[in-house]
Amino acid sequence: MAGIEINDTTVATLQALADDAGLPLETYLTQVAEEKQRERALAKGAETFRQVISDPATVAAFDAEYGGPAQVKHTPQAA
Repeated sequence: MAGIEINDTTVATLQALADDAGLPLETYLTQVAEEKQRERALAKGAETFRQVISDPATVAAFDAEYGGPAQVKHTPQAA
């Protein structure tokens, strides 16, 4: 790996993981990096979603534009 110094223990661990996956180390590391990028994007999207749904004005505007959830009639029944 050009320009990157990794201690022998970490290299051995990464190589073992790559071997278990049946991949060359470089390919394995590329896949790990892509997976981490996806995880970061999902975490960011989830945080943004939480912010949006926690704002009552945004939820009300969305419901006004697209319709809110359908109202469900609930008839209590004995168990």
